[in-house]
Amino acid sequence: MTDLMNPIDQALERLLVLKCQLGDRGALEELFQRHNPRLGYYLRRLLDRDDAGDVQQEVWLTVIRQIGRLRSPAAFAVWLYRIARSKAYNQLAGQRRGGPPEQEAGAQEAGTDEEAEFSPADAARIHEGLKTLTPEHREVLVLRFMDDLSYEQIAEVVGCGVGTVRSRLHYAKRLLRRQLENQHE
Repeated sequence: MTDLMNPIDQALERLLVLKCQLGDRGALEELFQRHNPRLGYYLRRLLDRDDAGDVQQEVWLTVIRQIGRLRSPAAFAVWLYRIARSKAYNQLAGQRRGGPPEQEAGAQEAGTDEEAEFSPADAARIHEGLKTLTPEHREVLVLRFMDDLSYEQIAEVVGCGVGTVRSRLHYAKRLLRRQLENQHE
C-alpha cells in the first residue's frame, strides 16, 4: 500500500494485485477490504457523503475494469488514489462548472516542516476542521496523515511536484491549526 508497510505486507499487496490481474475474485475482495475504508475517508473529505459513496463505487468499478493495465503491482495504492482523485474532481467540476484546482502559482517549497502530532482527543475537532479547508489542502493532509503516503506518492496522486506537496501540506497544517485554535476559544 505505501512505503511505510512492512516488507511482508508489501509483498502480499503485490501478490494480491497480480492474482487480481489474473481474474482471482478473492484477491480483489481482499484488496477492497484493505483499501476501501481509507479510500472512503479520503473521498468524504473531498465530497459530501452522498457523492463520496457514489464516487467510491465508480472507483472500484474502474479498478475492476482496468487492473489488468496496471504495470507495476507495487504502484497499486497510488493508482487507486489517482483514479479516486480524478473521479472526485470530475464530480466537483460538474457541481461548480470548474475543474481541478490549478497549481498554486509560485508555490514555494515550505521546507521540512515537522509533522504535528494531534492527540486522539482532538480527532473530532480535526475532522470538523478539515471540512473548512479547500479540497486540495484537505486531500494532502488525508493522504499524508491518514493514508501514510510519502510526499512522492502524494505528488503522483495529485499530479504536481514534491515541492508543491510540501507547500500545500505546510499551508494546510497552518490553516488547520488556526481553525482548531478558533474552535477551542
